[in-house]
Amino acid sequence: MSWRVVVVSNRCKLEYKLGYLVCRGEQIKKVFIQEISTLVIESTAVSFTAALLCELVKSKVNIVFCDEKHNPQSQVIPFYGRHDCSGMIKKQIKWTEDVKSAVWSHIVRLKIERQYVLLNVNNLEQAELLKGYIGGIESGDVTNREGHAAKVYFNALFGLGHRRCDDTFINHALNYGYAIILSAFNREIVAEGYDTRLGLAHKSEFNFYNLSCDFMEPFRILVDKFVLEGAEELTPEYKHSLCDILNHTVKINGIYCTVSAAVGIYCKSVLSALETGDVSNIVCYEL
Repeated sequence: MSWRVVVVSNRCKLEYKLGYLVCRGEQIKKVFIQEISTLVIESTAVSFTAALLCELVKSKVNIVFCDEKHNPQSQVIPFYGRHDCSGMIKKQIKWTEDVKSAVWSHIVRLKIERQYVLLNVNNLEQAELLKGYIGGIESGDVTNREGHAAKVYFNALFGLGHRRCDDTFINHALNYGYAIILSAFNREIVAEGYDTRLGLAHKSEFNFYNLSCDFMEPFRILVDKFVLEGAEELTPEYKHSLCDILNHTVKINGIYCTVSAAVGIYCKSVLSALETGDVSNIVCYEL
């Protein structure tokens, strides 16, 4: 089972040899490809062989490329996540609006519940207000409890002056962590044969990852918690620690596993709910 999160930060050449990713820089390092879950190419000075890229895609390695500012910019996703992906997408197109609304409202509930827990463990009085929002969630979240909860939640965590659109360390750190989590969801959804563009509540024609953005909502709180406890500068070391969130341990469905593995378990349960119409199938990590 893959578990390593590999970050490449310096000028080097990456190539394939006998099942290994070989990094040729100041030193030569090798990593067995079957152990890699996520590969983050943080520097634009890294060169790649096509042979390596093909082997990584075959092994369903989550590959994230960063821009010149070292922020996640793009991701490599295979054309075919599984052999019957066309059949899975046909099923996806047939999901009814009632089922999608029920699943989305359940995802919103899971997200606000975890926001409540994070505020509560930090002894923030706004936790009780979020607890009230949970009881007011309707099918499809037509009353936008998610949006109202988000405003209260972020103001409680980071201060009344905090705005998600501001150019601050906190927002840059959150965005970096969210991008890493999103890439893990893209990998899992494609591996199950579904199309990330066809979302539930996220329906932007400019967003290639609408479905992933829907699914990942409860997992954003893991990034929020990390940033709340973290540094004040987005150093390379801090970015690496954000990438390593995928290797943190969480409890889900009665077992302890990495966040990366929990994403897979959770995604399968949400997809099962969408296929069967039974939201009780959905399992999520415990904060």
